[in-house]
Amino acid sequence: MQFQIVMFAIVAAVLLFMLYNVLGKKVGRQPQEDARLPQPAPQGGPAPAALTPGVDAATAAAVAGLKARDPAFDPARFLEGARQAYETIVRGYASGDREALRPLLTPSVMTSFEAGIAAREARGEREQAEFLHTPRADLELATVKDDRAVAKVRFLAEMRSTVTPAEGEATIEERRTAELWTFERTLGAADPNWALARVEPASA
Repeated sequence: MQFQIVMFAIVAAVLLFMLYNVLGKKVGRQPQEDARLPQPAPQGGPAPAALTPGVDAATAAAVAGLKARDPAFDPARFLEGARQAYETIVRGYASGDREALRPLLTPSVMTSFEAGIAAREARGEREQAEFLHTPRADLELATVKDDRAVAKVRFLAEMRSTVTPAEGEATIEERRTAELWTFERTLGAADPNWALARVEPASA
């Protein structure tokens, strides 16, 4: 009987320790976390899907379908390129740099951006955008539609915008943005680069 009591006490202590470990940790994606750098692959094999930054298990399974059509697709490298494109596009739109924007956008998105830039220029306004921290990028979808590769990236960013009107003083606004950007490219095309095809709001 005494032996059973001791065993129950040991089991209870182990369970309490495990429960404390779970409750004591943050769960889910934390706003202040940035997409982690890819960790080294095990010796002699590819990196597991779980180690790919910003990619959950379901998305990793979808990525496998894209890789079947495009073996060179690397989620980690794609996300880094998407984040650089995101910063370039945001800054380019703010400053009205059409030449910087054109190779990064589909024709329909370029037309929309040009209309916004032209409207701002007609008002005589100037705008500058800067990032307070490195934006976070998470891969939400990667798939193939006919001959097009499609990838959706969720961006979280903290930004500072400075708008200078034709007359009057500049206004400065700091804000946090959450957006879902869809990138596309044609498989087998001479140009391997992705282009922004759609922008929509996302939950923070």
